Amino acid sequence: MHMAGRLVHRITREDTGNRVSIRIHLPDGGFTDIVGVLESWDDGVLTVRRRDGREARVEESSIVASRVVPDVPPRRGGAASGRTP
Repeated sequence: MHMAGRLVHRITREDTGNRVSIRIHLPDGGFTDIVGVLESWDDGVLTVRRRDGREARVEESSIVASRVVPDVPPRRGGAASGRTP
C-alpha cells in the first residue's frame, strides 16, 4: 500500500538567515521547489537567495510545504576540485 507524504509548511519568519526548501503551487497547477537562504519575509512575500546568487520572491499564499535544510557541504578533494596531490 502506497501512502502519500504529508506536505507541511514548517518555516517561520524566525528562520530568516537559514537555508530553506520551499515547495510552491504554480498557476498552471504544478509545483516547483526553491532552495536557498531565506533573506526576508515581509508583507506576505519571502525573499530567497539561491546558491547561484539569483533572488526568488515567493508569495506566502503559494507555499504548500517548507522546511529548514542543512547547508551544502564543502566539496571534497579530487580531480574535479582542481587540487593536485
